[in-house]
Amino acid sequence: MKNSVKVFLTDSLYWLYIWGGISYLLSKWEIFSLSPLWVIILGFISAIGLLFTHKSVGFISYNKTNYKFFKSLFGWEVIFLLVLTFVIGWNVVEINLYKFFFQFKNAGGILSGLFHPNFEMLTPMLKALSETIYLALLATVFAVPFAFVLSFFAARNLMPRTLVGNTLYIIVRTIATFFRSVEALVWAIIFTVWVGIGPFAGMLALMIHSVASLTKLYSEQIENIDKGPVEAIMATGASTLQIWMYAVIPQIISPYLAFTIYRWDINVRMATIVGFVGGGGIGLALMQQQQLLRWHNVGLIIWLIALIVWIMDMMSAKIRQKLLNN
Repeated sequence: MKNSVKVFLTDSLYWLYIWGGISYLLSKWEIFSLSPLWVIILGFISAIGLLFTHKSVGFISYNKTNYKFFKSLFGWEVIFLLVLTFVIGWNVVEINLYKFFFQFKNAGGILSGLFHPNFEMLTPMLKALSETIYLALLATVFAVPFAFVLSFFAARNLMPRTLVGNTLYIIVRTIATFFRSVEALVWAIIFTVWVGIGPFAGMLALMIHSVASLTKLYSEQIENIDKGPVEAIMATGASTLQIWMYAVIPQIISPYLAFTIYRWDINVRMATIVGFVGGGGIGLALMQQQQLLRWHNVGLIIWLIALIVWIMDMMSAKIRQKLLNN
């Protein structure tokens, strides 16, 4: 009975998606549209019908392991699901191959700017680029202490299985997940309203996102440490703080530094994006020049961004490799 309910619910979700997708495509192609009520009715009817078939019980078949993939109802359901999802995605994204192959002349301005950048704007653009690098650096520096402390409370192996321990673990994990799920671009919009347009808003946006991301990376590193030193120091009657200081931190310091440098590398790239919504730096300059259709200035900015990203990528990769090998 329990398995039958599980199968029915799974099949219902499957067929609701199938009929919902078909309804969307029919409406998109202006053939006709099904009302949400009909989508629900058809979905449940399809699920009930397959529930009583003699060889299969729908999308998750009890006996699917006894049949070859392409000779089972389950296999064809999976294929139909993938094909329908691809067709829906194609229509949602509005892919137009004609525009891609035959309207490349519309990109003439930006291509001209890339091949003939305006080096007369080099000095102000270098200033904007340095602003981007420093706001990314400060965002990382300010994020590290918060992430370092929070990571200990977000590590399952360090939090005691008590009410307080479980509560702290869940709260820190939930907050980190929420702040990480909201993109830095959204945080930049919030902070530009809060503190005004400029690099300070961009720095705050990247800092908030970095705290959440580094907390996750740091805590996962703590969860993978060798338990031997922790148990040895714990056996001496050491306090929680002493365990963290003498058994945990020595094992995580090199990976932490590697993750921090990697995050700075990411922040340099993201700083360009947050600049588009007023976060300062070279991203703001790029948006302004693009809106003024000054493609030769845009070309210069793109080359500068590509150069600094390449340099940062090479440097951070070498430093991380040395740290992780120690």
